[in-house]
Amino acid sequence: MDFLDAPALPFYFTPEHAQFRATLRAFIAREITPHVNEWDEAETFPRALYARVAELGVQGLGYPEELGGTPADLFYQLVVAEEFARCGCGGVQASLNSHSIALPPILKAGSAAIQRRVIPPVLRGEKIAALAVTESSGGSDVAHLRTTAFRDGDHYVVNGEKTFITSGMRADFITTAVRTDPTVKGAGGISVLVIDGDTPGLTRTALQKMGWWSSDTAHLRFDNCRVPVANLVGEEHRGFKVFMHNFNSERLFMAALACGFAEVCLREAVGWARQRQIAGSPLAERQVVRHKLMDMTMRIDAARTLVYELAWRIEHQHARPAQLVARVCLAKVQATQAMQFCADQAVQLLGGMGFMRGTASERIYREVKVMMIGGGSEEVMKDLAARQLGL
Repeated sequence: MDFLDAPALPFYFTPEHAQFRATLRAFIAREITPHVNEWDEAETFPRALYARVAELGVQGLGYPEELGGTPADLFYQLVVAEEFARCGCGGVQASLNSHSIALPPILKAGSAAIQRRVIPPVLRGEKIAALAVTESSGGSDVAHLRTTAFRDGDHYVVNGEKTFITSGMRADFITTAVRTDPTVKGAGGISVLVIDGDTPGLTRTALQKMGWWSSDTAHLRFDNCRVPVANLVGEEHRGFKVFMHNFNSERLFMAALACGFAEVCLREAVGWARQRQIAGSPLAERQVVRHKLMDMTMRIDAARTLVYELAWRIEHQHARPAQLVARVCLAKVQATQAMQFCADQAVQLLGGMGFMRGTASERIYREVKVMMIGGGSEEVMKDLAARQLGL
């Protein structure tokens, strides 16, 4: 065991967690990591990978057995985040796990009929689900979205646009935030609709990105799309809280991912420093290099400890909801800052190799910003945390 392999405390991860981690780690090392450079350059990956991951039970973690899932605690989700990060490619994990933000609103508030229609095929890897909230005019500001849906008989007619939608090009089901009551401003009057990918009037445009190349990201346009009223999730005009609850789990998952990506950078930097010879001795023997590696280690450990502690509090309800929301926001900031620092230091230590495509650190360096912005930027996170804490 080296200094990177300090085991987590046993009240966080059980032997069952460890067994699941080992299985998932072996799968990712065998079937994902060797291909990420190729998939990134191709800006896609095989759709068949969804079903392969589903066979491991990854897609169904935390969902009821009657819908094809496996009941699981939050620490299983942290394992998924950490192990997918080990492939060093954010785009693959983003698309493969887009269901993790698209399905929870349906599970939480959807009718039994729409749950049975949507959730099982997604958990089997046969269908793909995406979440469509973000708009060009408002980012993650759900309370001020402009996409509208008005009732016309047994359908809603949807008009508007969504952007930066992960899995937006491939998605068969799109969990969409719409304004169903235009007379109400702010958080009121917002509803959740599941829009099928083959709905007439829906057009999709692929977006070119700084990172996450292998993940399809789309701009969606809804032009008089007729969506059955049966596709309404929860109560009409009361969808805002559904999306807010969804953001909390997304942000904690992203914090765990960021810690994992930071560790990938550290591991690559350590490996390079140990084998790179400068004036006849390994780079790792230079004090300034060793200090950099320890700075990276400290930031990862601090962020990961915060993530684990928060997950334990959420599982055991050892904090008021407002406190948890605030701490999750801050955990995302802390973890993505650690990722940013480690990516920067790793590229610096690798020198010219760090600037070359094909190293994990180069790819993660490009992907830092989407992690710091997605799910709420640092500025939004800090402001939300302050308001939750009464400041």
